[in-house]
Amino acid sequence: MPVTADSSPAPVFAPCSGPVGPDALTLHTGPDRVVRMGEWQVMSTTARLETARLDHPERGDVGLPAALPPLRIGPLEIASPVVLAPMAGITNRAFRRLCREYGTARSSGATSLYVSEMITSRALVERNELTMRLIEHDLDESPRSTQLYSVDPVTTAAAVRILVSEDRADHIDLNFGCPVPKVTRRGGGGALPWKRELFRSIVAAAVREASPYDVPVTVKMRMGIDPEHQTYLDAGRLARDAGAAAVALHARTVAQAYSGVADWSAIARLKEAVTDIPVLGNGDIWSAEDALAMVAATGCDGVVVGRGCLGRPWLFADLAAAFAGRPERAQPTLGEVVDTLRRHAGYLVDFYDDEVKGCRDIRKHIAWYLKGFPAGSEIRNGLALVDSLAALDDLVGGLDRAAPWPGEPAEGQRGRAGNPRHVVLPEGWLDSRDLTPAQQALVAEAEESVSGG
Repeated sequence: MPVTADSSPAPVFAPCSGPVGPDALTLHTGPDRVVRMGEWQVMSTTARLETARLDHPERGDVGLPAALPPLRIGPLEIASPVVLAPMAGITNRAFRRLCREYGTARSSGATSLYVSEMITSRALVERNELTMRLIEHDLDESPRSTQLYSVDPVTTAAAVRILVSEDRADHIDLNFGCPVPKVTRRGGGGALPWKRELFRSIVAAAVREASPYDVPVTVKMRMGIDPEHQTYLDAGRLARDAGAAAVALHARTVAQAYSGVADWSAIARLKEAVTDIPVLGNGDIWSAEDALAMVAATGCDGVVVGRGCLGRPWLFADLAAAFAGRPERAQPTLGEVVDTLRRHAGYLVDFYDDEVKGCRDIRKHIAWYLKGFPAGSEIRNGLALVDSLAALDDLVGGLDRAAPWPGEPAEGQRGRAGNPRHVVLPEGWLDSRDLTPAQQALVAEAEESVSGG
């Protein structure tokens, strides 16, 4: 796949200077230059990046180099400080393989961390057939990373014990950010950190089981339930004190789901509050330049990439290059995109051991792969119904393989953003940061027995 090189020199980046309050990120050449969050959120990525890399007079003229050091999570060293976010129905073994191939292609073998889709602890303890398939990793996949969802410390401990004692994972992430109503209405997912002791005890249980095997445990969370009920600073400190090796923040609330703009200033505030373990930023990373801008603006230790890589697994090559201080970026032709799509379909067939299931799964990826390219409604509609590799080959054979990368039409947001929502919670959930007996019983029901959703 060809790459383009920007003739400009590699930029110099520096994290925001001075105190980071709720209303401003201080990114300036002098004390008179302050970018407030309202302004920051409407700035283009280029403007964000240019502002973030300005000299900081209190530090002299020396800024931090574009290259970022490896990310250290417990005993693990991740050469490229990038994490693939767990996405239900997306980050299975097939997609992780594809992302790894691109992530190492032009980065001298630099590794990122590729996390499985969410695994429900109860389903793992019960050895549900689908769940056991979802925790599988390729033989050459290292480190092997699994995300667990749980609302109960005892079940969490049992699930972690399976993963570590049976040598099924090298890293375990805990999900405290799910915004799905069927989960939050029972106090799970992004609603759970509101109950501080329950949150702390789940993290502590996971760490207790994983530590003897030297498997690090991390936490992924949101800012809180809504702007009036934020939890991320408390949760970050509690997770650190319970032994978490890193914390990742999706800079949106549960009420936002995936709508609006991620509030990167929250990542900066978390980084100020939690200084002795890595803090990772997540939200609105659609390009390598976005990732660099986030690091420059917040001082975070790495980035978590979700929807930005949908239909674009080569984003991990761009990110590896960017964090190594190199300017090349992938700009594939339509033929190269089609080859990637076809390889992805083949990996899904292998994952399911079923051609029909694999081809049905690839359908949801097709619009993402073809975004911005001239494909035509007839071919797109046919691809949306594809049920065999032969049919897929026949349909993509009608595309213009020489069509160049379309630029801006293929860039930017991917996946559904949706709209802000009213968060459905258990009755009286917000009345106290502690669980009542009735809420304890309700939360136990949130321990779903099916993974991946």
